[in-house]
Amino acid sequence: MSSPHTQDLSDIRYLQRQAASLLLYQSVLQDSVGEAFLNLLEALHHGDGGEASVLIGLQAYGDWFKALATARLSWQDYLITRILEDDNPFTQQAQQTDWESLPSVLVAAAQHDLQVLQSLYQCSQQQLSHWVQQAKLGTKTSIDRSHLPATPVTWGEGKTQQLAIATKLARIDDWADALPDLVDRYQQHGTGLFAKYRAFRWQFGQLAGITYPDPVELTDLFGYESPKESLLKNTEFLLAGYQALNVLLYGSRGSGKSSLVKALLNKYSNSQLRLIEIAKSDLKDLPVVVDRLRDLPHKFILFVDDLSFEEDDDAFKALKVVLEGSLTARPQNVVVYATSNRRHLVREFFGDRPRPSDNEEVHVWDTVQEKLSFSDRFGLTLTFEPADQNTYLDIIRQLATQANIEIDREDLEYRALQWATRHNGRSGRTARQFIDFLKADLAMISNPVKHP
Repeated sequence: MSSPHTQDLSDIRYLQRQAASLLLYQSVLQDSVGEAFLNLLEALHHGDGGEASVLIGLQAYGDWFKALATARLSWQDYLITRILEDDNPFTQQAQQTDWESLPSVLVAAAQHDLQVLQSLYQCSQQQLSHWVQQAKLGTKTSIDRSHLPATPVTWGEGKTQQLAIATKLARIDDWADALPDLVDRYQQHGTGLFAKYRAFRWQFGQLAGITYPDPVELTDLFGYESPKESLLKNTEFLLAGYQALNVLLYGSRGSGKSSLVKALLNKYSNSQLRLIEIAKSDLKDLPVVVDRLRDLPHKFILFVDDLSFEEDDDAFKALKVVLEGSLTARPQNVVVYATSNRRHLVREFFGDRPRPSDNEEVHVWDTVQEKLSFSDRFGLTLTFEPADQNTYLDIIRQLATQANIEIDREDLEYRALQWATRHNGRSGRTARQFIDFLKADLAMISNPVKHP
C-alpha cells in the first residue's frame, strides 16, 4: 500500500503511539474490534505502495468493519462501552473506594488513559475510510483507477447511549474531567463481567455471563402470595445491606419456585443485584465462589435449583460450610436461594435407621438427625403446597386475562381441567403451558397459515 499523505501518516503514527501508551486500560483494545483497529493502523502506516499492501489494507479495513457490525456498535459507542466495563487495578479500587481515597498515582494514570482513549474516539470511521481510499488511489501498480471501488463504506449503526456518563464523554473537551463520574458509575454497576451481565452460571471453575436471562416477571406468577412476599422482603434486606437469610423454596413441582427466584433479577434490574446459577455438581466450589464475591459492591443470590443429596455427598459438606459458616466470616452481600421438591434434602433409607449390630455406629441417631435437619440450616423455608382445583383455575383465569384470551369462562375452565388431567396435573407450570397452547390455537383459528 502506498504511503498516505505526510500529514495523514503523521496522524496515523500519533494514534498508534497513543494506543501503545495506555497504562491501565489496555484491555479496552484487546478484543476483536480493538485488535482490528490496531491492525488497520499498522497496515496504513507500513504500506509500501505495492498491490499486495493495498490488498492487506483493504482486508484490514474489512475485518474492522465486520467486527463493528458483529458488535452492532459504532466505533465511538464501542470505546465508551469498553471503558465502562473495563476491569483493571483502577476500576477495581474505584468500585470499593470513595473518590477522595483513591491513590493519586492510580488517578493520574487513569486520567492519562482517558485522554488517550479520547484521541482514539475522535478518529472517526469516515477518517479511516478516507485513509484507505487515499492509499488505493496512490497505488504504484497499473490498475485502471476508473474501476477502483468507491470510498469504503463506514459502519454507522450503534446503540443509542442512554447513560448520563456516555453523554458527558461525548460532549466534554477533556475526558480526564469525567473521572469522578466514572468512579460513581463503577461503584453503582461494578466492572468487568459484573458491569456487562446481570445473570451468571458457574461452570468449569469460573463465572460465565448469561446474555439472555429468563425474562419472567413477578407479574407473570400467580398464587403463593405468602411465600412470594417473604422472599421479596428477604431480598430487599439483602439489597439494603442487612443480613439476609439463606432460603429454601420447598414444594410441589411446577409451582413456580425457580421462576420466582429468576423473576427477582428482573424486578430489581436497576439495583446491584446479580444472580449466579450453580449446578449441584459444582457445589463443591461454593466456598470458592463466595470468597470471590466477598469484597464486591454487588449483592449476589447463589441459585441452586432442584437440590437434593446422596449419602456422603461432597456437595452436602460444601453447602453446609456456606450455610453454617466457618472460621471465615459470612459476607453480607451473598445469600443462597435453593429450590427442592424434597423437604428432607438428604435422602434417607430404611437401612440408615439404627439396628443392633456389632458394626453399628454408636450414635447413629445423631447422623440420622443431621440428615433430616439439614434443611433447617436455611434461615427461611418457604413452602409451596400443591395447587387444588380452585387455585389452579384462579391461576388459569389470571393468565388468560393477562394474555387477552376472550372465551367463555365455563369453556376456559373445562378445557383447563381437561388439560391438567391429560398432562402434568394441576400446577402453575401446567396452567402456563395450557394458556400458551390455547393462545396459539385461537390465533391459528383466527389467522390460519396458508401452506403452498
